[in-house]
Formats: sequence, structure tokens, C-alpha cells
Amino acid sequence: MHIMTVCLGNICRSPAAEAVLIDRLEQAGLDHVTVSSAGTADYHVGSQPHELSRAEGEARGYRFQAVGAQFTAADFESADLILVMDESNGEDVRALARNAGERAKVVPMGAFASDAADTGARAVPDPYGHPRKAFAAMYDQLEEAVDGLVAALQDGTVGQIVQRHAV
Repeated sequence: MHIMTVCLGNICRSPAAEAVLIDRLEQAGLDHVTVSSAGTADYHVGSQPHELSRAEGEARGYRFQAVGAQFTAADFESADLILVMDESNGEDVRALARNAGERAKVVPMGAFASDAADTGARAVPDPYGHPRKAFAAMYDQLEEAVDGLVAALQDGTVGQIVQRHAV
């Protein structure tokens, strides 16, 4: 299985989600799952993650492999699940889908949060341009959603959650 995390510029939220997800998958022994990230815009292609995203993530013990990339229609072929950080990202990704099957792969990251069944999938706010505390809040939200995703991978409920939240 291949999971892609997607935000706008691929320097804050999606590389952070990728780093958290890689860490949690390793801890869970789920070595059949691979992860990558991309942005819907080309602003930061080839760039390292944002300095505050890296600083907060490294303080939490995460390693970063991501280099800024732009999401393209070809990514639908390699990705089994595409986790978008907010609805704007979701709209941009779904606009590149060639069929309903590809659109069904696009799900909000917040769909895996513990309160998603009650409150819906919350967007992960973009911390770009904000102080480090915004990046800390982003990581708190991502860690909780990633823990839910890993649990769903372990108990086989990913498909049900995807079906419930795909647009």
C-alpha cells in the first residue's frame, strides 16, 4: 500500500504528516506501507521542509525524507490513499482525477482523528507564516490522525473510513 500526504506547498503539513506516518508505521511494524508527500502548487518543488516544521518535528524525534514535489495526475497510479490537509487541497487533487475510482482515493487527513465520526474530518490548518506554536498545534493534530490511521490499518477498517469520508 502507498499513502500520499498532500498540502498546498509541500513544505509544512504534508512533509510533517509523512514524517509522523513513517515513524508510526515503523513502530507498528507495518512495513508493507510506503509514504510520500506532495503539494498541489509548484511553489517549493525541490525544497526542504519549512525550517519550523523541521525544528518542531525533529524535537519530537521525526526524520524528514521529503523534498518538495508537486502532485500530478500520474500520482493517482502509485497512490492507494491520498490524504489531503484541507478541502482546498482536496478540490485541487480531485480536479486532476480522471475517474471516480481516482477521486475515491482522496480523503481528508482528519478523517482518521478520534473525533471524526462525531464532528467530521477537521482540516489541518496551514501554519505557514505563523510562529512555532502553530507548527506544534499542527503536529498535535497530525499525530492524533496518524495514530487513528495506523489503528485502522491494523484492524482493517481503513476502507470503511475512506468510504465514509471520500467526496
